[in-house]
Amino acid sequence: MIFRDRAEAGRALADRLAADLGDRADPLVLALPRGGLPVAEPVARRLGGELDIVVARKIGAPGRPEFGVGAIAEDGPPVYDPDNLLWAGVTEDGVAGVLAAERQELRRRIRLYRGDRPPPRPAGRTVLVIDDGLATGVTAHAALRWVRGHAPARLILAAPVCAPQARDALAGEADAVVCLSAPDPFHAVGRWYEDFDQLTDADVGNFIMC
Repeated sequence: MIFRDRAEAGRALADRLAADLGDRADPLVLALPRGGLPVAEPVARRLGGELDIVVARKIGAPGRPEFGVGAIAEDGPPVYDPDNLLWAGVTEDGVAGVLAAERQELRRRIRLYRGDRPPPRPAGRTVLVIDDGLATGVTAHAALRWVRGHAPARLILAAPVCAPQARDALAGEADAVVCLSAPDPFHAVGRWYEDFDQLTDADVGNFIMC
């Protein structure tokens, strides 16, 4: 399954979630910015939900920032992937400098994206955490941990396309994991979109203010 763009993927995901939850489920829909927002917007509209964000940052291996060994979300603690740490040949202490830099960037993005608005309040609600795809799933893991710490009634992770390993690894972190497609081999999220242009910080603001 290859999607034309994130908006098409979001509409398809909305159809699936509406079948599971009902058209007017009124969930709290939390997108992982930047790429999760164009997917989450049609989901929130279809389900009559409140659209907001949960901000997370990948902790990359030293010298290989694209390879995630962990992640942080909002004001939560870091979450590490033991297998990726082992593969990269580093320890949690060994990425302390990367963690500090990513924590600083996370705070900058929260200020930029949210301004004076309070963070989302998941307590007692059905919460959907949505991204445009799950490769390692490490940032989604951190986001789920943060949301779970705020006592949602039900927590669902949803993405149009997922690596099977990421989907399976995250099954214990959410009450349900919804993926429209889980191709194997997976390679990268962008492979499953015809248009996978990168979004900007301004794009995030436009979605949140709509």
